[in-house]
Amino acid sequence: MSGTGTAATPPKRRRGAARERLLAAASRRFYADGVAATGIDTITAEAGVAKMSLYNNFSSKSDLVMAYLDARHEEWLALYRQRLQGARDGRDGVLAVFDAYADHAAGAYEHGFRGCGLLNAAAELPAGDQGRTAVRRHKEEIESLLAGHLDELLPERPEDARAMAEHLAYLLEGATARAGLDGAGTRLERARRMAADLMDRL
Repeated sequence: MSGTGTAATPPKRRRGAARERLLAAASRRFYADGVAATGIDTITAEAGVAKMSLYNNFSSKSDLVMAYLDARHEEWLALYRQRLQGARDGRDGVLAVFDAYADHAAGAYEHGFRGCGLLNAAAELPAGDQGRTAVRRHKEEIESLLAGHLDELLPERPEDARAMAEHLAYLLEGATARAGLDGAGTRLERARRMAADLMDRL
């Protein structure tokens, strides 16, 4: 305890707070400006921490990029779980995935919506980079979520459910790419309506 009677902040807690500020700053800059264009100095300046603090929390910029990719996916999963709470059946579950994409697109981004942050980052990373593997894994998880909801909708037609999951994943990612070019989520809303129409025809 200090002479003023105020307990000092434990070092572990300070490191945790610094890590959160660094990851938040990196997330803003990577999405707004790109991974390659964002240097360590820019991130530490925006986070308000010393450069050494970054290396105390992340082994390298690549490690920070990996943390960003995982955090952005977890951010989307939280939106999806929130939407899923109102789902009554497999059809609603599929639409919850589309709604979560639209919610993510509606975020308060510095330069507006620029498309999927994961795919944007992956496009900048070299072949074989662990970040690209992480993005592929995240996208496979989303297609698997769609497939699970469609299995519920088509319990006697597993092959049709898998094929439709792939179809809807393409629709979702294509709409996201176009929405990123538009800087708005309108195409995601239209993609949701298309998905609903496709399921109604099953």
